[in-house]
Amino acid sequence: MVPPRASSRSSTGDYPLSSLAHRTSFSSMPRLDDEDTDEEAAGPSMSSSTARSVLGVGRKKKRLSDVDADEEEALLGERGQASTASRSEPGAAGSKAKGQARSRTIPIPSSSSRSPFVPNVVRNQKYTVVSFLPLVFYEQFKFFFNFYFLVVALSQFVPALKIGYIVTYVAPLAFVLAITMGKEAYDDYCRYLRDREANSTRYLVLLPQPAPLPPAADPSSPPLNGRATAATDDELPRLQTRSTPSAALTVGDMVLLEKDQRVPADMVLLSTSEDEGTCFIRTDQLDGETDWKLKIAVGETQRLGEKGVGAVEGSCYADPPIKDIHTFYGVLTLRSTTPGPQRVTSVPLSVENVLWANTVLAAGSAVGLIVYTGRETRAVLNTSEPETKMGTLEREVNKMAKILCTVTFALSVFLVALNGFRGQWAIYVFRFLILFSSIIPISLRVNLDMGKTVYARQIQTDGEIPETIVRTSTLPEELGRVEYLLSDKTGTLTRNEMELKKLHMGTVVFAWDAMDEVTNLLGQSFNEEGHQRRQSSFAAGMGMPARGRRDMTTRLRDAVVALATCHNVTPVCNDNGTITYQASSPDEVAIVQWTESVGVTLVARDRTSMTLRTSSGQTLTFDILAVFPFTSESKRMGIVVRDRATGATTFVQKGADVVMSRLVQKNDWLDEECGNMAREGLRTLVLARKRLADDAYADFDTRFRAAQLGGGTNDERAAAVQGVISDCLENDLELVALTGVEDKLQEDVKSTLEILRNAGLKIWMLTGDKIETATNIAVSSKLVARNQYIYQVAKLQNPDQVRDMLDFLTAKLDCCLVIDGESLQLALDRFRHEFVALATQLPAVVACRCSPTQKADVARLIREYTKKTVCCIGDGGNDVSMIQAADVGVGIVGKEGKQASLAADFSITQFSFLTKLLLWHGRNSYKRSAKLAQFVIHRGLIIAVIQAVFSSIFFFAPIALYQGWLQVGYATLYTMAPVFSLVLDRDVNEDLALLYPELYKELTKGRSLSYKTFFTWLTISVYQGGIIMLLSLLLFESEFLHIVAISYTALVINELIMVALEITTWHTYMVLSEIGTAVVYFGSMAVLPAYFDLGFVLSPAFAYKVAIIVAVSSLPLYVFKAVHQRFKPAAYAKVAGI
Repeated sequence: MVPPRASSRSSTGDYPLSSLAHRTSFSSMPRLDDEDTDEEAAGPSMSSSTARSVLGVGRKKKRLSDVDADEEEALLGERGQASTASRSEPGAAGSKAKGQARSRTIPIPSSSSRSPFVPNVVRNQKYTVVSFLPLVFYEQFKFFFNFYFLVVALSQFVPALKIGYIVTYVAPLAFVLAITMGKEAYDDYCRYLRDREANSTRYLVLLPQPAPLPPAADPSSPPLNGRATAATDDELPRLQTRSTPSAALTVGDMVLLEKDQRVPADMVLLSTSEDEGTCFIRTDQLDGETDWKLKIAVGETQRLGEKGVGAVEGSCYADPPIKDIHTFYGVLTLRSTTPGPQRVTSVPLSVENVLWANTVLAAGSAVGLIVYTGRETRAVLNTSEPETKMGTLEREVNKMAKILCTVTFALSVFLVALNGFRGQWAIYVFRFLILFSSIIPISLRVNLDMGKTVYARQIQTDGEIPETIVRTSTLPEELGRVEYLLSDKTGTLTRNEMELKKLHMGTVVFAWDAMDEVTNLLGQSFNEEGHQRRQSSFAAGMGMPARGRRDMTTRLRDAVVALATCHNVTPVCNDNGTITYQASSPDEVAIVQWTESVGVTLVARDRTSMTLRTSSGQTLTFDILAVFPFTSESKRMGIVVRDRATGATTFVQKGADVVMSRLVQKNDWLDEECGNMAREGLRTLVLARKRLADDAYADFDTRFRAAQLGGGTNDERAAAVQGVISDCLENDLELVALTGVEDKLQEDVKSTLEILRNAGLKIWMLTGDKIETATNIAVSSKLVARNQYIYQVAKLQNPDQVRDMLDFLTAKLDCCLVIDGESLQLALDRFRHEFVALATQLPAVVACRCSPTQKADVARLIREYTKKTVCCIGDGGNDVSMIQAADVGVGIVGKEGKQASLAADFSITQFSFLTKLLLWHGRNSYKRSAKLAQFVIHRGLIIAVIQAVFSSIFFFAPIALYQGWLQVGYATLYTMAPVFSLVLDRDVNEDLALLYPELYKELTKGRSLSYKTFFTWLTISVYQGGIIMLLSLLLFESEFLHIVAISYTALVINELIMVALEITTWHTYMVLSEIGTAVVYFGSMAVLPAYFDLGFVLSPAFAYKVAIIVAVSSLPLYVFKAVHQRFKPAAYAKVAGI
């Protein structure tokens, strides 16, 4: 769809909409009218700098009254039912939504009850009632391991293939499936409850209002209270609203939002309760930043107020929905509703006029027009679908199961071939397959799942990491295999709490412990000089040439006042009467809080002025003439203020030292002190100023406005504006001070990152913050090692620049790469393979200005390229996609809510808990499961080898050697407890695991469960199984009828000894399980006369011959293990002194 073209027939001249869409503030923009309009209707035009300013404190709110309960009930009628009906029919919305997302022109008011766009429904469920069983079964049986068990269990329902009790094959599989299905059903039901709560949240939708009638008044009189309407609040008709659940909201609805309400859909901001048309929103669940963001209502609709906005008529054009939360282009077209010639006004819309879904209105009330709903909102587009995660260990076991199945099939065919393929040989092959099914024991799945439950319980009950929750119990072993750690910054590594630590003024520096002295000096200065300060000192510093060298008190006072004025902070009154500061950057809030602590308080601010109060009660008021906000490109922020008392005009600027050093007057201390503060991990800001005579400011203002309204492309106009600023303001600035602000880190972050780095983890920090801020945090948190080179890459525009970056990284693989999101995307688009190959070799990478989708893409890219385990950790809603894309997702419960925690596999409350979670619990979970899996396979292999030897000797008959209870009891009562006790084993104690993080490197190599260890256990099983069967036949040739009792007893005792040999650290349960199992086995001989002849079993011959068999089968293994530990000990054994 082609967007409506806005005519340039206004007093502003040619001003293309495509250029206007990229401006940062539109409250000051000239309207673009299709027909000539009056000056009065257009309203006054303000400069863009003024539009940057924000609302003041104590301003009268324009509140609204809703209809009472009876009226609301009556208003729910026709449209609400039609809207609900439209949801039940797929119609146009469903069919079109499946296609490509498209631009839209939305009529105002909405012309139809049936919306052609997707419904505003939140749905995070994985299943429906119909798809639950098919999807769960598919997820379980798509893996060979489970599918094999299913085939074996089903085969027992065929009489010709039946061997033993059916329950021995069906019950374990049914148990595993029941547990899995129950867990999946419960988790999805919880998601359903959360979705239902979100979808049923009710919002007030404005009903179409009648247009207000114009009063008989002088048309030339100015609008009342700055409004274009001619009716007062009392004369406007009573506001009518309809209470509507979130799921029933449609594109084109006007929604009234109150304080602390979550925005239900992407909407254009039409009106707020503030006279200036501004409001603050919290975006922590969208971009992870806890600072409030300023949004600006459309000027034309703001003048109508919340009561009058419902009467507007026209349309709203919006571009197709995209993922980028920093970009929006639209056009609001309004038609006049008053009698007379109809006027059409087109207003360009930018991202500052839009409230994204899932953000929260922080203060006041607002009216918005919905433009995107449901899965077309930015929040949903930046959220990826959760996937079912399968651990590396499970995949390895699945591969080994395929090898064992191949061995089983080959062995079955081999035995039938030795018998000459006689009779129904195909049936015999299948019966042999079932006889040897113990080679892939179904109890392996049961044991591993039970082991995971134990690991999860141990993690959740660990007193040193309280309130840790295991949400995905299938992944604890993955904690022991992590090689890449991808972390968010804000709220994860840092608390997002800033504090000014140092103020350097060239000849003197005030550290944190000297701030009392600053307070005293300021107090003396304001008290002693009073009125004289206004006329001489501050004017000399900020408005007139200074006479001689000013003393330290005056310099300090001027520096503090400059810091108290050069910012975009707004004081906001809370309901309890307290005042909080809000700004787009927390370091600005920190500076204003510091000036308050030393005696200069910001008490009020609006678009045109700000007021300061000193500790002595004096009031300093400044007019805001222009504001130049901070951008990633400029790396500085400036403001032009005029002191009302003296009339002095001053340009104050603060910014990064890399840009400010060339703008200030020559000095000999700035570069050195900036380096010193950076090494301390402080965020440095250089503060400078310049006095402006009245004629100099007038010249600047004229040239500045002309540059703003000039023609050409947006880039050309921006360059012209910057040229004026550079010529008139940014030259020969007086260096006032250097500040050092500390971003407080989470507890023990430095030691945690150092330990994890020593453990071999490659750490990436992915943040939406500025590149300078991220670099400072990387240094202060010790993510970057001491003296490690930091290579910053930003704003790459072409492939040649990317190639230069890759060449540099190739030559310096020990550096830390700091790259912004734009350059990262270019590198991935043009040189994906080369960039990932180099980046994954670097010890640390910091990616800045990353969108939630980019974070998830980076996680997937590392997984796909390296095939290594990736752990992602975050605390905000913007981290959910990254957490879900990782092999292991860890969520932190913090200031930004529980969204990341709920979506994660593991939930913790502090970043430092990650050390113990990985190095201790991860180590134990992986080592124990690896040992348990191989021992269960060994337990099945050895009995299968005994069966194979037996069948080979006795005419290759597919008849089970151990039948009935012996077959069931072997994997349960007689061996399960000792084997399962391996989940309590540990190779080193906790203190050593944390003291020597280098031990973790061994785990990431996957040596505890590998093809080498697998074939080692396969060899052991073949040896022991063959020895037990052959020696049983040789030593008890005369007692052949007792061959079952002889070999079975040797088998059980051998397994108990093998468990004892595998245990590194004995636990009480292990001892009890070994002794208890032995007692139970020998006691059961008395009650199983069908299998054991008690007289024969109690004979001395039975005892010593069984002892010989067991000694020959297990003693060589003990000797081999002892020699190996003596001459080639494992790393953990060296550390523990075992």
